[in-house]
Amino acid sequence: MKSLFKKLNESKTFKDLTPQEFSWVLYDVGNSAFTMLGCSLIPIWFKQLAAGQISNDNATAYWALATSIVTVIVALIGPACGVIADHKDRKKVVFQTACAIGVGGCIINGFASSWLLFLIIYIFAKVAYQASLTFYDSMLNDVTTDERSDAVSSYGYAWGYIGSCIPFTIALVAYILTPGAGMGFEVLSDFVGRFIGFTITAVWWAIVTLPLLKYYKQINYNEDEKGAIGKVFAQIGRSLKRIATSDKKVLFFLIAFFLYIDGVGTIIDNCINLGTDLGLNTVGQVVFLLLTQVVAFAGSLVFAKLSKKYDTVTLVLVCIVGYAVVCLYALTLQYLWQFAVMAFGVGCFQGSIQSLSRSYYAKIIPDENSGEYFGIYDIFAKGASFLGSFVIYVVKKVGIATGGVFTVFGFEIRSINMAIGLLALFFILGYVFLKIADKIPQSEESKKDIQ
Repeated sequence: MKSLFKKLNESKTFKDLTPQEFSWVLYDVGNSAFTMLGCSLIPIWFKQLAAGQISNDNATAYWALATSIVTVIVALIGPACGVIADHKDRKKVVFQTACAIGVGGCIINGFASSWLLFLIIYIFAKVAYQASLTFYDSMLNDVTTDERSDAVSSYGYAWGYIGSCIPFTIALVAYILTPGAGMGFEVLSDFVGRFIGFTITAVWWAIVTLPLLKYYKQINYNEDEKGAIGKVFAQIGRSLKRIATSDKKVLFFLIAFFLYIDGVGTIIDNCINLGTDLGLNTVGQVVFLLLTQVVAFAGSLVFAKLSKKYDTVTLVLVCIVGYAVVCLYALTLQYLWQFAVMAFGVGCFQGSIQSLSRSYYAKIIPDENSGEYFGIYDIFAKGASFLGSFVIYVVKKVGIATGGVFTVFGFEIRSINMAIGLLALFFILGYVFLKIADKIPQSEESKKDIQ
């Protein structure tokens, strides 16, 4: 396995990446498998377990609520974990712990036999997964330079999308061979199909993480002595005060990020519910989502190349506009081919908007406090996902009370379409605040810290 990773790093595709950069990119390849499973098959398995016990609309509402719970928990613990990780030789330890809990939770999820237990275990696994990403994102300042961060960050998302297709294809085949898929291939039981899907994802996630655990070295760290939890939160308070009072560029970027990333995370977590609520073929949806990974791979590489010629903020604004159009298009979605068009649109911008936001933020924060600052970054990221998923929860509940249909300017719109369409407002506001942030110069105090 060690020689395989080394040969990959020396191949034509990855030869321009250092061992640390390559191992960092590989973690995106590993964790993206869980992301892909979470936005496709896991909601389907959840609804299969819930069938006959709660209505489909309530299942969609509870799924969105669970997603909101995850994002709130991660937003609350992220900064504290980040401050702890910023001390010397601590980042790898907390990162490894989060990965272990996430991988273990992913395997255990395959054993759940009731919809409520399934949802509870998934919440624990998703919290650990999201926490690992907080530490992982903050490692970017250690593994590469500011000049290379846009490209390296984009490569992470790009290869994460294409790499996740390998374990997901196995999980998809296992699902198709179960009665729940409705394809007539009842070779495996629903339980065995779920277990295979979760296990192959967890094993892939664990194996591809090993190079990062080997090569990562924490270069930037806070030299203050390790303190009690009270000191940790005091440090977070000081950083938040500094951002609010003196570093307005970071402040307005975080507000913009909070707004536009809402739609990104919400669409990822709830896209499969859009199709199932419209009665679209589940296997067809999953296949299109798999193809979307290929589109996202190509889109991320294109934007990685564009980042060498164009300003990062300009590229992020293009992605925001693209997502807003996708949300408005969702208002008209009725058929599987329209779902495919929407999935293609999402794929064009999905990786790029996340990777470029991550690398831009890494450039404007102090390197030695990157863990703490990325914990704050996650408050805005996960808080936004909470709002988006909560919007779907509320709209679905209102839809249940009104027959599941809204009338707007004489047009009848299904509640799930309306929920996705409303996300366009977050993208529009995010665009405005990002333009404001781009016009604000970096504070002198922050420049000194970064240097």
